[in-house]
Formats: sequence, structure tokens, C-alpha cells
Amino acid sequence: MKNKLLTISLILLVTITLVGVLALIVVLKFNEEEVKEPSIDEVIEASVDVPEITTNLLSGDYIRISFKVQTDSKKAKEELEKRDFQVKNIIIEELSEMKSDQLQGKEGKQELETTIKDKANSLMQEGKVEKVYITSYMIQ
Repeated sequence: MKNKLLTISLILLVTITLVGVLALIVVLKFNEEEVKEPSIDEVIEASVDVPEITTNLLSGDYIRISFKVQTDSKKAKEELEKRDFQVKNIIIEELSEMKSDQLQGKEGKQELETTIKDKANSLMQEGKVEKVYITSYMIQ
């Protein structure tokens, strides 16, 4: 009788412990804070304007283009502002390898934005570039 009571108590204790651990895991999993998108004020605060650049394309056409580069922090913004000459160099190098028809349509522009973002991130030491936006664009 004493042995049977000890066994039942032990099984009950293990079951309660397992249910508690399982409940804790479920609660922690569902209560993880979701990554919230920054507000527009935070985006502007961490963004750098790249003034209009005029350069030749591979096809012989000229392009006038400007960008806004969104970073993930104020420190990253400050670093990017110091690296503006390097970012301009990346933009000019990329555009000089493109033909005007590659920049026609949404896909070409998105590809250019992604390339600039990736190459700028390879330079960054404080933070990173989140997104590159084309703010003006004209091919002549």
C-alpha cells in the first residue's frame, strides 16, 4: 500500500511538472515580441538623402537619379553620411554597367536598389542599410 501510494505520487508529480514546463514553453513562444515596423518619423530620422547624380549608362544614354537610403539606426546614418562618396561611387559604377532598357519597369529599378543596398552594407561597420528608395529618375 505504501509502495503503491509513493508510485502514484511520483507519477502525479512528474505529470504536473511536464504540464507546467509545456505551458511555460507555449506561453513564452506566443508572447515573443514581434518585430514592429518603425514609424515614418523613425524612418526619416535614420535616412540619408543621396543628391541627384547624372552619369552615363552603358547604352550611351544619360541618367539623372537620386536616392533616399534608410538605415537601421542613427549611428548607421552618421556612418553612411561620412561614406557618401563611397555610396556615390557604388551608384555610378552600377549605373555605368547598365543599359537604359534594364532600368525600364519595376524589376530593373528594384534590382538596382537591392544591388546598392548590398554593396553599401558591405562597407558599413555601424549598423546596416535597410532599404534604398529611388526618389527621382530620368533617362535622356
